[in-house]
Amino acid sequence: MSSATKKFGILTSGGDCPGLNAAIRGVVKPAFGLYGMNVWGSRGGFRGMITGDGHWLESEEVSGILTRGGTILGTSREKPFKSEKDSKEGLHKPDLIVENYKKLGLDALVVLGGNGTVKTANLLSEAGLNVVALPKTIDNDLWGTDMTFGFHSALDVATEGIDRLHSTADSHNRVMVVEIMGHKAGWLTLYSGLAGGGDVILIPEIPYNINSVIEHLGKRSSEGKNFSIVAVAEGAVSTEEAKLGKKEIRKKRASEGYPSISYRLAQEIEAHSDAEARVTVLGYLQRGGKPSAYDRILSTRFGTAALDLLQKGEYGKMVALEDDKVVAKDLSKVAGKLKLVPTDHDHIRTARMIGTCFGD
Repeated sequence: MSSATKKFGILTSGGDCPGLNAAIRGVVKPAFGLYGMNVWGSRGGFRGMITGDGHWLESEEVSGILTRGGTILGTSREKPFKSEKDSKEGLHKPDLIVENYKKLGLDALVVLGGNGTVKTANLLSEAGLNVVALPKTIDNDLWGTDMTFGFHSALDVATEGIDRLHSTADSHNRVMVVEIMGHKAGWLTLYSGLAGGGDVILIPEIPYNINSVIEHLGKRSSEGKNFSIVAVAEGAVSTEEAKLGKKEIRKKRASEGYPSISYRLAQEIEAHSDAEARVTVLGYLQRGGKPSAYDRILSTRFGTAALDLLQKGEYGKMVALEDDKVVAKDLSKVAGKLKLVPTDHDHIRTARMIGTCFGD
């Protein structure tokens, strides 16, 4: 079969998550088997494209990786347009990417990543490279797609974490504060909090009033419910903090001395009630391990869809999920945009109806 793309590079950028290897396999396996393409794997995300660190992949490298977590290509948080000059040589990083792209004889570049990666992909597209992107992030906050791969796997881990805390909370009559990833968007906390039976769910999109939280926990206690689960996003803010700028919030948090928002919340709960509160920060557990069945399928669908775009010569696109169909969106229309949880989202309405408190 003929193809518009004969050689292309592929990289994974930003934080790792389950499903990256499944997506790589979804792109590379048919590239070899159907079109006889050559694929260059960039080592360590965009850093490999800057330094030329990578290699031409062999078919056996994408065999048996469907269920593996992490990424066989390695990753980094290199942002070539944010810190354009190399600290040692003073070289212009975007120019080095273009130079290596041409030196390798690539017809296109496939990038797997989240918001920062897609933004970089668009800038490289504007610089003249043929780019196709796949949406990856456990935060599910990438504009233009209903779902990102990695989200459902992290959701399973976060939900199981909450599930496991129910029994110990019940045994000790405690309030368990569970901190879940999500600096700017609360999708993961909302979904896992709802799935895990969180009594309080605090997300960045809905600033919380600590008095509302205390009142809700006190009401539960007066009704004979001897424990509570508080699911809080790492980026949750109080109503007072919502009036401040980002730098002011960071300065305020630093002066308070808490390791993270969950520790402050637990101390406030203990200070204003008779409850005994304990903190669990799930952290990187949410990003590790095998991808869920859902993410394996979604990653594979995204991968093969990206390969279709390469075969047709349709570049400057990001594959996306829309109404359970895989579509292609212009990079220029999705790059740099954040998908936040709407405050009237159906999941929020559902949670409120069953008595969940959002701190407002």
